[in-house]
Amino acid sequence: MRPPMKPLKALDDALAELLAHAAPLQGTDTVTTFNADGRVLAQDCISALQVPPQDNSAMDGYAVRCADVAAVGTELPVSQRIAAGSAGESLAPGTAARIFTGAPVPAGADAILMQEDCEALPAADGEQGLGQVRINAAPRVGQWIRRAGEDITRGAVVLAAGTRLSPAELGLAASIGLHQLQVARRPRVALFSTGDELVMPGEVPPEQMRAGAIYNSNRFFLRAMLLRLGCEVTDFGIVPDRRDATITALRDASAAHDLILTSGGVSVGEEDHIKPAVETLGTLDLWQIAMKPGKPFAYGRIGAAHFMGLPGNPVSSFLTFALLVRPFVLRLQGVQDVAPQSIAAAAHFAWPKADKRREFLRVRHNAAGGLDLFGNQSSGVLTSAAWGDGVVDNPAGQTIAVGDTVQYIAFSELLA
Repeated sequence: MRPPMKPLKALDDALAELLAHAAPLQGTDTVTTFNADGRVLAQDCISALQVPPQDNSAMDGYAVRCADVAAVGTELPVSQRIAAGSAGESLAPGTAARIFTGAPVPAGADAILMQEDCEALPAADGEQGLGQVRINAAPRVGQWIRRAGEDITRGAVVLAAGTRLSPAELGLAASIGLHQLQVARRPRVALFSTGDELVMPGEVPPEQMRAGAIYNSNRFFLRAMLLRLGCEVTDFGIVPDRRDATITALRDASAAHDLILTSGGVSVGEEDHIKPAVETLGTLDLWQIAMKPGKPFAYGRIGAAHFMGLPGNPVSSFLTFALLVRPFVLRLQGVQDVAPQSIAAAAHFAWPKADKRREFLRVRHNAAGGLDLFGNQSSGVLTSAAWGDGVVDNPAGQTIAVGDTVQYIAFSELLA
């Protein structure tokens, strides 16, 4: 007699259980700031200076003392010219300084006038120098002055450990003089697929494919997603549907990797060898998750390596990676906030049949600002993920009518 089915595990419960196992990896790397995009900081970045280092001009124009501009139309001699990178001198009373964006504001000046509000004039008769300026707008104290330290104060934690670095963070690190950064080491991931039906593109042309064979698409998008997360990926290829071959692949992969990731073979059919093979070498929990697509999922340990088994259907594999593997891999690198952000959006489609599982419907934005639904939501139709720009996170038992507000998660949140 077949044993009774375990109750489906809620996705949030499965994720919480996974993250409880995701202790940050030991060891760090030192990389140049130029080469740190996508890496995760292993220590705080603390500023040894303030940014900007001194008051500077936010505009090309003229630095003045407001008290010297009695009225619109006032004319002042230009006493100096200050470019970015030059020091300038104290502003003599009754004069203006020609100044450019980023240049330090001279002592004594309390406002910058945009050059569009000024008119350059020649020097007065018989005088030498930089000419005069006519002020055509009344200045306000402090206008167009960027104050010292308004961006970063000395001693501030500019970037905290656990921050995943993007181009903006790299610029911020550089702005406080950091040319090297201490980052978490990359997770080492072993990737393989199981299934005698799988064929690699390039091995057999389409017209010569045997009956029942399919090209291995999962291997391509899983590797790409791992690389985007900063992993070092070892591709073990396609493992035959034999228990001895599966055990050998798992044993070899566990020796030098932090995570073993497989797709296919996590069901309980006669040709699904992942479960007994992992249990031969280590421990395994086989979960049925209350999500659609993507119900079968496995987590275990082989020695020091984590093991995760994804379903074989491509959309199921794609989404279980995005929603379960991605946050796990980020947590291994020390990232704490691993939840994708969802936003409210209008459904421009109907979904009249509720499912008992939480559904992730492939959609994309239309010109009217709403969401269109891909027509075929089958777990085997990878076209839906390429066509869409995100998913609707639809609660279990929920129907959708045209115009309803739904929760939308962009693929940019799930794939970066």
